[in-house]
Amino acid sequence: MYPLLKYLFDKIFSCLGICIFVPLFLVLSILIKFEDTGPVFYRGLRIGRNGQPFRVFKFRTMVLNAENQGASSTSDDDPRITRIGRFLRKYKLDEFPQLINVLKGEMSFVGPRPEVKKFTDLYTEEEKVILTVRPGITDWASM
Repeated sequence: MYPLLKYLFDKIFSCLGICIFVPLFLVLSILIKFEDTGPVFYRGLRIGRNGQPFRVFKFRTMVLNAENQGASSTSDDDPRITRIGRFLRKYKLDEFPQLINVLKGEMSFVGPRPEVKKFTDLYTEEEKVILTVRPGITDWASM
């Protein structure tokens, strides 16, 4: 019963969220395009439930080809982060497009954060248990 309720919750509220936030999505998309040419969305490859790869949607907060210009992790003063990107990250607005992933069934509202393959490849057998559930926009540690 619980998995069905969680599934219905995810589908209904991701659909509602997308509908409600469409105006905000449009404004943020225009601001991202205005500051820096290139795609509005960052679509990073992540590992989801049962080890299946998927593309996570986020608003792009860094300059184009940022992954080729520095370290894989960022700090608050990373020069690759755009001005609008700093604002989006500060208020976690860059995460809102993940509602698309929730609607598609690749993610849930609450679950372990999806990880990149190079890290999931290092998981121990015990840690691989985390891949048996759908990753989430937020996890228990973030709440």
